[in-house]
Amino acid sequence: MKKSEKIKAQKLRKFVLLYKVRPYHEKMEKKSVGNKEELKITLKCLFGFEQTLVEELEELGYPKAEVLNRAVRIIGTWRDVYYLNLYARCAISILVELDKFYIKSEEDLYRKSMKIKWTEIFDGTKTFAVKGAVFSTLFNNTQYPYLVVKDAIVDSFRNEFDDRPDVELKRPQVLFDLYIKENEVTISLNTSGIPLFQRGYREAVGEAPLNEVVAASLIRLSKWDRKTTLLDPFCGSGTILMEAALLAAGIPSNIERQHYAFKNLKNYDETVWNDIYDNAPRNVRSLPCRIMGSDLSDEMILKTRRNLRQMSFGRFIETKVCSFEENTKDNDEAIFILTNPPYGERLAANTHELYENIGNWLKHTMTNSQAWIITSSEEGLKSIGLRPSVKHKVFNGDLECSFRMFETYAGSKRTHFPFDEQETEIE
Repeated sequence: MKKSEKIKAQKLRKFVLLYKVRPYHEKMEKKSVGNKEELKITLKCLFGFEQTLVEELEELGYPKAEVLNRAVRIIGTWRDVYYLNLYARCAISILVELDKFYIKSEEDLYRKSMKIKWTEIFDGTKTFAVKGAVFSTLFNNTQYPYLVVKDAIVDSFRNEFDDRPDVELKRPQVLFDLYIKENEVTISLNTSGIPLFQRGYREAVGEAPLNEVVAASLIRLSKWDRKTTLLDPFCGSGTILMEAALLAAGIPSNIERQHYAFKNLKNYDETVWNDIYDNAPRNVRSLPCRIMGSDLSDEMILKTRRNLRQMSFGRFIETKVCSFEENTKDNDEAIFILTNPPYGERLAANTHELYENIGNWLKHTMTNSQAWIITSSEEGLKSIGLRPSVKHKVFNGDLECSFRMFETYAGSKRTHFPFDEQETEIE
């Protein structure tokens, strides 16, 4: 037998052996991600804030956004991915789609997952995890698909390097997002890693801190003009104050955050990221409006001040220890109130009495003002004694809440109220 024929025979035997052991690994043209110029970028958000995120993207220069369930999708580049991780205030995470396909069985999921060139995405020394959401009758256990995709990743590395990366569920360096709806599968790269509400600016928190992304989304949803005085009379550790000041000053909410999963990818371009980050505004000499916060707890105000002192605008935000009822204003002064008062699920409070007092304070002390209140307490909302002009169903974490706007006047609405009328109810 000729030497060339012997080599061919050896290769054939090797192929047959490998195929018997790993029937899904061979004869596959794997799909590479690389540095594509055009990416499907999905920005995940909380329920009820999809349109708010669309409006934010339009302001950031992305006018063609597709609304999904708890998410918004655009077409962009890796530079856009870096930029949005820094600048998007209302997004929880930024995903880049790797592949989308249909399956009929769990074997299909494994076989098609193996087509992705995982070894080109990240180095085997990095830890990884697969998370997401599964809504499919194809699987008896909704956790099982994550293990299937994990196996495909591990096997890809073993095939190529005879080694494998480690799985780390709590703080993985590389995170993949798996979404299955019946037989439709989308596998994406979570370029943010830990959620974007972990801004990096908050040193101290209270017992029931408001999620930073929720706070930023509420501020945008309220249509605050960034000029009218903003007051949070239940400011806690100051999340609403911080997000309002960041928005008014034009400083990215994630300016203090250092950890992003995209920095652990093989295609990470440090030059592009540094250009975006170094040119982001971070210092201001003044704010275009007054921002004030108060809380009955001196401990909470101390935490607020600790969180504010590291920011350039911190000295411009007014904070004080007092009951919400001690906040007053001039008769002709317009105040924009946005707050997250205590309610039974989070903090011990006499809900009926507290919200009744809030209503009386708004009617008698805060006339000619607009007040936005987020709460999950139906009893509290009924106790306010004012009819809301606008209602939004939103979530604070897993807690379903209502975000309502109340208007107060010292006479005729059309004569005295300085804001645009909003009589529509959104549920």
